[in-house]
Amino acid sequence: MRRQILFVRMSVFVVLAFAVVGFAEDKGRRRLAKPTVNAESYISIRLNGDYDFQKVAIGDLDGDGAYEYVIKQPNFNTDPYQHPGYWKKSTTTYKLEAYRLDGTMMWRYDMGWSIEAGIWYSPWIVYDVDGDGRAEVYCKAGEGDPRDEKGLVQTGPEYLVKIDGRTGKIVAKTDWLSRDGFPSYNYYCRNFLAVAYLDGVKPALIMQRGTYNVIKTQALDKAFKRIWYWEAAQEKKKYSGQGSHGLITADVDGDGRDELVIGAAVLDDNGKGLWTLEMGHPDVCYCGDIDPDNPGLEVFYGFETRQKTDGICVVDAKTGRKLWAHKKPSRHLHGQGMAADILAEYPGMEVFAGERDLKERWLYSSQGELIKFSETGSLTPRALWWDADPQKEVVISGAIRDWGGEAIQPVKGRVIAVVDCLGDYREEVITSLKGEMRIYTTNIPTSESRPPLMQDRQYRLGVVAQTMGYYYPAQLGK
Repeated sequence: MRRQILFVRMSVFVVLAFAVVGFAEDKGRRRLAKPTVNAESYISIRLNGDYDFQKVAIGDLDGDGAYEYVIKQPNFNTDPYQHPGYWKKSTTTYKLEAYRLDGTMMWRYDMGWSIEAGIWYSPWIVYDVDGDGRAEVYCKAGEGDPRDEKGLVQTGPEYLVKIDGRTGKIVAKTDWLSRDGFPSYNYYCRNFLAVAYLDGVKPALIMQRGTYNVIKTQALDKAFKRIWYWEAAQEKKKYSGQGSHGLITADVDGDGRDELVIGAAVLDDNGKGLWTLEMGHPDVCYCGDIDPDNPGLEVFYGFETRQKTDGICVVDAKTGRKLWAHKKPSRHLHGQGMAADILAEYPGMEVFAGERDLKERWLYSSQGELIKFSETGSLTPRALWWDADPQKEVVISGAIRDWGGEAIQPVKGRVIAVVDCLGDYREEVITSLKGEMRIYTTNIPTSESRPPLMQDRQYRLGVVAQTMGYYYPAQLGK
C-alpha cells in the first residue's frame, strides 16, 4: 500500500510518498520523493486547542503505511523529589492525542487523576508490539482519583494498559510493578517503558520502576505474559542505584538479541545482570558506535552521582570495561549531554557533558582527547543529520547550526524531538508552539542514497523510548 501526502504552506510545495512495511512497522518504509522546500519549510499540524505539548510519539496507528503522531499535553511537569522547586500539585490531567499528518485528530485519551502530571509518573510508548501492522499505545494507568489532601498519589491500583491506535480505547491491561520495597514516594514514583527484541525476533514490552536505589524490571510478551522479572537486589554485584533517566535498547554483545542499558549497568536479554560499573546514577547515557577503533558498541556516561574521578567516561558496551575517563572530580553532571559525530577532523563521535552548578563543560573526542573546555553553553544540545555531509549539526538557541557555527535554519518553538520521520537518512526537528506542532525538514539536496534511519532497530527503539523519561536522541546500532 502507498499513500501520497501533499502539503502547501508559505509557498512551500511538499510531496511525500511512503511504501510499507518491513522491520516491524518501519523497515520497508522509504521516502520515494524528497520534498522541494524553501529555507523556512516546515509541516504544520494544528492541535485541537491553544496548548503546547510535552512529548511526541511516532507510529503507524491505522496500518495505512504513513506515520501518525501522538502527543502528550499539556507541557506541565512535576517531580517526585520532595524539595522546593521540584514537586508541585498537578493542576490538570495529561491527555494523549493522535493526529494524522494532514492535521486530522483521531482520538484523545485522558490519563486521569491517578497519574500525576510529571514524566516519571506517566511513561507511555507507541509501537506495533502485537504484530498486526498497526501501532498500539502503551501507558501506565490507575483508577479514579486516589490523590491525598496534598495532591500525592500514594495508593490505589496501578496498571499497564494497551490502547488501540485507531480508536484510543483501552483493549487490555495488566498490573504495574508494585510500590513495595521502595524507601519512599520519591523513589517508587520513577517509572519507565521500552521495547526490546529479547529473542532477536519478536518485540517485548519492558516495564521498569526505580532509579536511585531499588530497581525492578519486567519483560512481557504481546499478551502481557511475563517473560522474566528482575530486581537489582538479586544480583551479587551492586546494581541498585545504577539507573539513569531513560532505558536504552541495544544489542551490546552482538548476538542478535537486545540488552537493556538501564544506566550504569546492563541487563542481558535473559533478564540477568551482564555488567555494572557500581558508580551510581548517570544523567548522561548514550549507547552507539562511538569509537570506530573499538569493536562493537560503546556507552558514554556523565554521572550525577559525585565522583572523585571518571565522572565522564566511555566504556565498552559488551563488558563495561572503561576505554577512557575524565581524571578529575565531578560534582553533578547534568542534563542529557551529547554523543554525535560533529567534527570531521576527529574519528567517530564526539561526546559532551557539563556540570549543573559549575561553569564547566567538556567536549571530548571518541578516544578521550579533550577538544574544548568551556564555561557556558547548553547542557542539552540536540545533534541531527541535516545537510549533505557525514557530520551532524546541532539545534540550539533557536536554530540548526554547525557546532560552534552560524545558524543554518531558524527553528521556532520548543524542540520536542529530532527524528527521521519523513524517510531519508536526514532528520527532522519537531517543535511545539501554542496550538501547533511543526516538523522542520531540510531543503538541502544530497546525492547520497541511504536507508531511512528508522530501519535500524536500535534507532527505531530509541525513538520509541523518547516519550518517557529524559529525551535522549536515538543512536544507530550499525
